[in-house]
Amino acid sequence: MSIEAITRGAWPAQRDRLSAALMLGLAAGLASLSLPGAAAFAAVVLLAPLCWWILASPGRWIAVFLLAVLLLPPLPLPWGDAGPHPAILVAALGLWAGLARLSAWRLRLDFVPLALLVFFSALLLSVPQAALSATPEIAAGSLARVGLFGISVYLFFYVASGPGRDVEPEPLARLLFWAGTASAAFACADFYFQFPAPARFAQQMVWLPEGVFRRAQGVFYEASTLGLLCVFLLVMIASVAVTRLSGRLRLRPAWLLGAAIVLTAALIFSFSRAAMLSLAVSLAALGWLERRRLGARLRLARWGLAAGACTLAAAAVVYRAAPDFLAVYVLRLTRTVEYLVSEPNLILSRRLESWGFLLRYIAENPASTLFGVGYKTLPYSDAAGRPVVADNMYLSLLVETGWLGLAALLLLNGAILLSSYRLAAAGDSDLRRWLGVWMFSFWCGATVQMLSSDLLTFWRVLPLPFTVLALAARDAARASPE
Repeated sequence: MSIEAITRGAWPAQRDRLSAALMLGLAAGLASLSLPGAAAFAAVVLLAPLCWWILASPGRWIAVFLLAVLLLPPLPLPWGDAGPHPAILVAALGLWAGLARLSAWRLRLDFVPLALLVFFSALLLSVPQAALSATPEIAAGSLARVGLFGISVYLFFYVASGPGRDVEPEPLARLLFWAGTASAAFACADFYFQFPAPARFAQQMVWLPEGVFRRAQGVFYEASTLGLLCVFLLVMIASVAVTRLSGRLRLRPAWLLGAAIVLTAALIFSFSRAAMLSLAVSLAALGWLERRRLGARLRLARWGLAAGACTLAAAAVVYRAAPDFLAVYVLRLTRTVEYLVSEPNLILSRRLESWGFLLRYIAENPASTLFGVGYKTLPYSDAAGRPVVADNMYLSLLVETGWLGLAALLLLNGAILLSSYRLAAAGDSDLRRWLGVWMFSFWCGATVQMLSSDLLTFWRVLPLPFTVLALAARDAARASPE
């Protein structure tokens, strides 16, 4: 699949080859010198033609950025929690591409764009509180995390209302499908071979009879991010199958089935119960949304058999790679159901202790919830009395960004669900209906997963659903009368 298929725009091939050859020759000459900084300068010269090529077309940076977040690991440098990621540089190029094409912007503030702006503003407004309740260094980290979320917001507006309006949905969907499947396949290999982590990673381990192993994370900082990616693509595959768009998207049923097996295996290897629950909720929402298509008993049985066969095949892959892991994972799921009522704190990995601590803080300091203590300051400061990881998007936003942040999140969730449901129910084309079905189903699971994870901090996966949202919002605007 060619990146050029995603967007229109040409670049003179002869000039491209000439400039690349000149840059490579200059870089090779500089690299052979022993001058201070020659290697760094050579790297810059090497990147120059790539940046030039990306900026030559309004949509190339989108494809390169999505490939980077899905396939590249962070750099092993001591910045941030996991080190800087190459995708940030591509996002900076995307910002330049938008500024250089200001005349191409056609802003349209419908429900979803407005809700996105309100939520982003609520996060941004909480940054000064981080400096007041903690330290300027923590406030700088808060601002950086707001900026990472802002990448997804910018990508949404760029595709929905900016120069990226010419991005074609079909090739972009294929890019997400193939790159995401490749990332999940690498995650499976990563668990089996326990590759050395390319950069820092969260200490998420699983204890097996033969030893302690790192949960599958692939190129991501933590296993939960991988789990969210797997859910996103599995819902995509299910929605493609139900709406019968595999032909238009040029994704053969055999490819969909194979990818579903890989993604399910990676989801199991991630050992994430929250992601598995999110998938169950998403598929239930998909089934409810498409109940008329699935109403016939024979058709429902056929889809049930297909889903069961996919799950069994993925379980067979996991059992073949790590028999003890599959047994431990199944035991973990069964014990979650069995002891959820009698031992909820233990089953929820002691999250109830953190939630209880934050609820007591809110009760004792009600005025602090007016403006919050600063976005993402709780794990890194004593703003609430001690560092605490909320693992609950709703509760953490209430404490960190105040009632405005929580209300903005509820507004955003409602806007996404309502808009995608309308598109799924009354889309004027099969493609628009599919985008609505996909996003409504996935976001139903995401709203539930937010109860046990800070999902909106997964900045490397969030651009994927926000890109799909932008495609849906853009196409819906095209279909509606001016």
